[in-house]
Amino acid sequence: MVEYLALEEVLDEIRSIPSVYEATVVSRSGMHIAGDSPKGVHLETFVAMSAILLGAAETATAELKDKLQNVSIELTRGRMVLVSAGNRALLVLTASKDISAADLATKAREFAAKIESKI
Repeated sequence: MVEYLALEEVLDEIRSIPSVYEATVVSRSGMHIAGDSPKGVHLETFVAMSAILLGAAETATAELKDKLQNVSIELTRGRMVLVSAGNRALLVLTASKDISAADLATKAREFAAKIESKI
């Protein structure tokens, strides 16, 4: 069972990072669990495609006999990082270019571990 209050506390902690714009928790099946999505996007499309992106990357890396750490997407005005939050969810962060992709990915993995225990 999802601990929504505890999950929101973790999301508030993520949102306190100055470079992070949005933090979204998505189910592996592509449903919104918690958090916010970028303004102006269609929420259902954003979360579904995020789940597909991470799932495809995990499938490809399994063929390499290696474990995926994160998916990092470089955008014109920022970046996006997707990480697994266990067997049931993933964490999607969007951020400015003020934070390096490596630092954002490290923080995302740390928070994903906390989220995994709440879902």
